[in-house]
Amino acid sequence: MYGKLVIAPLNIVLYNVFSDHGPNIYGVEPWTFYFQNGFLNFNIVFLMALVALPVALVTSRIVKSSFFEDTQRLPVWLTMMSMYLWIIVFFTRPHKEERFLFPIYPLFCLAAAVTLACMQRLIHHAISAHRRQHYTVTSDWLAVSIGFMFGLLSLSRSVALYYGYHTPLDLYPNFITIAADPKVHSLSPDKPVTVCVGKEWFQFPSHFFLPENWSLQFIESEFRGQLPKFYEDDPDATRLIPSDMNDLNKEETSRYVDLKRCHYLIDLEIPQESEREPRYSQDTENWEVVYSMPYLDNFLSPQLYRSFYIPFLSRRRNIFLNYNILKTKRRRAKKKMEP
Repeated sequence: MYGKLVIAPLNIVLYNVFSDHGPNIYGVEPWTFYFQNGFLNFNIVFLMALVALPVALVTSRIVKSSFFEDTQRLPVWLTMMSMYLWIIVFFTRPHKEERFLFPIYPLFCLAAAVTLACMQRLIHHAISAHRRQHYTVTSDWLAVSIGFMFGLLSLSRSVALYYGYHTPLDLYPNFITIAADPKVHSLSPDKPVTVCVGKEWFQFPSHFFLPENWSLQFIESEFRGQLPKFYEDDPDATRLIPSDMNDLNKEETSRYVDLKRCHYLIDLEIPQESEREPRYSQDTENWEVVYSMPYLDNFLSPQLYRSFYIPFLSRRRNIFLNYNILKTKRRRAKKKMEP
């Protein structure tokens, strides 16, 4: 694929550990980042996973069970060490991203299950230690309660994500409708169409959402890092070393196109504006809004109501902005000026 031997894990280590700059140029987060992120994604399961090892050790001292003493199995502490080692390494790094925890998501579930099993054994030991019955008989209610709470919070989180942030995935398919509507889109089907994004560049899902002969381009915004670059139009594109790239996350101005080349523009209408991020919807001389959808304002919305969906209250307390598709008026004005 690349025309040479590539060892991705080695490249990751070389760049993130042994390079002069490391990954911090892509941003740093406080030490609480992964704790907040873990709770949002796994709620009580994440908390139970974190305390699995000490809970298991304490339980093994109180309750004598083959679960802890069976020499034919891997020790319980050993099965969880990979999760704790991963946590020690990544939780202490200044640069943090949610995706860095993806590999240990299954281990969160395993560790939480160990904690639940230990809690059930402790309850059985305290209530009916001398009865000859399985420990779950006296503690099934705990497993059901935790399962119900986990399911309810997970559903609430999923609904909150969809309710607040699904807009880009719903917005881009509307270009198919726009392209087919001559009242909105008057260009001939064979003419290339440019859709531009500025500060919302990271929300673009895929070119599969755009009609044939339409393409995405970037315009300047307050984001001063390195934007993605298209592959070369060549059969061996993955083997070519692209130009205008750097490993310092520095802005590459070659990515930008002139705003005058844009037929359509995707923009989130926020109250703040700057020279590189004007409020395009207010520039009615050059732009018109052809489609708009609500998008959650995570700065003005309360943290609880934007993190978890609470019926009635989330709709009332959260603040939404307009996520717009804008169409240029420049070409229309140009046509009027032509004799």
